[in-house]
Amino acid sequence: MTTDLAFIDEPLLKVQSLKKWFPVKDGFAKKYVQAVNGISLTLNRGETLGIVGESGSGKSTLGRCIIRLIEPSSGEVWLGDKNILSLSSHELRKMRRKFQMVFQDPYASLNPRQKIGDIIGESLKIHQLAGSKTEMDMKIADILSMVGIRPEFAKRYPHEMSGGQRQRVGLARALAVSPELIVFDEAVSALDVSIQAQILNLIKDLQDELRLSYIFITHDLSVVRHVATHIGVMYLGELVEMAEAEELFTNPKHPYTRALLSAVPVHDKRHKRERILLGGDIPSPMDPPSGCRFHTRCPLAQPECSRKAPEVRQVSDGHLYTCSVVEHD
Repeated sequence: MTTDLAFIDEPLLKVQSLKKWFPVKDGFAKKYVQAVNGISLTLNRGETLGIVGESGSGKSTLGRCIIRLIEPSSGEVWLGDKNILSLSSHELRKMRRKFQMVFQDPYASLNPRQKIGDIIGESLKIHQLAGSKTEMDMKIADILSMVGIRPEFAKRYPHEMSGGQRQRVGLARALAVSPELIVFDEAVSALDVSIQAQILNLIKDLQDELRLSYIFITHDLSVVRHVATHIGVMYLGELVEMAEAEELFTNPKHPYTRALLSAVPVHDKRHKRERILLGGDIPSPMDPPSGCRFHTRCPLAQPECSRKAPEVRQVSDGHLYTCSVVEHD
């Protein structure tokens, strides 16, 4: 099933019916891990789309497919007027200036044998954005300053820096080529809470200054609330709800979204939600349940949920969810 949960405007990014099925061997039979199954969404310039869900929901695979670090099985990904998935390797290399990724582990994603200046300068060389060594050094210093790192750190190696500083370097590397879209894949989950707040504030400030668009992938709903303009909730390779950030938190509709939100700590007891515990384990994406993929764990499941794919319901402009049981107000 293709679930078209999208907020409509003039998009920078438009994803249509995106699928990624990984082939696996099961004895003599050939099966597929349905990591991403028919996702459609849009992202407007200057906005942040948060993608949330449990581990194994397909969030990271979706992010990597969008920027073609992983080749999708089918679908379309439009950045402006170009379908990224139809580009040749040469065209894609030139296009990569427009979209970058910041990874979860700021140490593993940086070459330990390269100095910080060389890591950032590599992108400038590839895309021929600096004519001379002097110009290169000036640009590296400017980019490091932009992310809150002193220019002299360009001579250091990644292991000589803290986790927060390394993640700033990862962000600097992404910014070096002046992208339009940055995908953050659990980019603050490995950091201490105080450092998380600093990086999140930096990310928001840079977005306002440079009019960047973000896809922010995370399992932490309390984090995504502060950075995202819209939030998409994924379960077992599919989007089950999409809404503006505050709308999703104040008026969640899908039973899975409600269960996730019930686990978020709330300081004001007047707004505390009753904890919703989900039974069972997440089904295997190699053999997903029939009908609604969530019905095996859903506290509201009806017999029809195992037989029929869920309907897409619209609560308001931009707020959609897939459920045949929950009616909107």
